[in-house]
Amino acid sequence: MTARDARPGQRHRRPLLLGAAAALLLVGGCTVGDAAMDFLGFRAASQDPPERFGFGTPASEERIRAWDIDVRPDGVGLPPGSGTVAQGAEVYRMQCVACHGPSGVEGPNDRLVGREPWEDFPSTRTVGNYWPYATTLYDYMVRAMPQHYPGSLTADDTYAVIAWLLWRNEIIPEDAVMDATTLPAVVMPARDRFVPDNRTGGDTIR
Repeated sequence: MTARDARPGQRHRRPLLLGAAAALLLVGGCTVGDAAMDFLGFRAASQDPPERFGFGTPASEERIRAWDIDVRPDGVGLPPGSGTVAQGAEVYRMQCVACHGPSGVEGPNDRLVGREPWEDFPSTRTVGNYWPYATTLYDYMVRAMPQHYPGSLTADDTYAVIAWLLWRNEIIPEDAVMDATTLPAVVMPARDRFVPDNRTGGDTIR
């Protein structure tokens, strides 16, 4: 019977049987011939891997700069640029309002505006009552916002929307301009509520 005469399903039995037979021989300690090893593809799999696979390309200084976007609490890492409260209102309207509401309190996502006091832990965490450093607002926004297209805001847009949020939370005046110099100077209301974690063991929670 030729392969042409075989019923559907029978044409693929020969490779499967060969594979099963080779596996049984290997388990039993028998040696499979070189031709069979090559045919079944085992020889290539048993060879030592190359020293280098040649994947990727070296990271250029330009690519490293593109990923080096972290901003520290003291402001180190903030880029050139600036933004006003009025400019931030427009950026917020275009990029943020769908998730956080027209004034930053409506949602459906996290509430951004509010100065409600709290003792042990806030029931609602906002920029105004929980965020410890204004500079890290920049770090977070440039990495994660807007949610549908993170990283799309320019430096000026990011400074501007931060200015608007700080003004809405009654932290800076309406005529303030945020940039790499003024943003680190902003003292957030919740800064003193955060302390270094200096636990040395036990059940103490800080």
